[in-house]
Amino acid sequence: MRADIVPGATFPDYELTDHTHTRRRLSELQGNDPMILILSRGHYCPKDNQQHLELAAFYPKIAVAYTRIVTISTGNILETREFRDSVGAQWTFLSDSGRKIQQDLDIQEYTDPFHNPMIPYTFVLEPGLLIYKIYNGYWFWGRPSPEDLRKDLREVTRKIRPDWDLATPGLHENWEGDKTKHYPYKERK
Repeated sequence: MRADIVPGATFPDYELTDHTHTRRRLSELQGNDPMILILSRGHYCPKDNQQHLELAAFYPKIAVAYTRIVTISTGNILETREFRDSVGAQWTFLSDSGRKIQQDLDIQEYTDPFHNPMIPYTFVLEPGLLIYKIYNGYWFWGRPSPEDLRKDLREVTRKIRPDWDLATPGLHENWEGDKTKHYPYKERK
């Protein structure tokens, strides 16, 4: 992994094609919310399939908690779409069949020259693609469980949401005014 990809740094704002053939930037997909970003080997890997099945079961909680999730794999668009469908995922899958991210981040999994995948990583990102936590999933137990992600996302959300605790002094008075400290942090009409 590139030396500058560490907690506290900003993850690169890559632009790739999604499972619907649409070009997407990570920052566009994230918006102002926390994000789980999975760099995946792809559809052929049983560990990736298991991780994504668990995330698909966890997805209703991810969605209701104003959290985004994105998977990037080295599969082509068809493989990417089939991988997404096979695990029942409801989030965006991006294709990096040209290995742009693998090369840029220096994460080629050299132990598999046949598939030439990237080393699987899972990132928990604060808004602005700010890296909160990195999990190396080369071995399955290095991947975060839904419980690991819940704990990470609780801390990220507590950090970024001024309205985490509605009893915070002044917050109720702010609600009566411009509402900028209440999600989605813009004036509501």
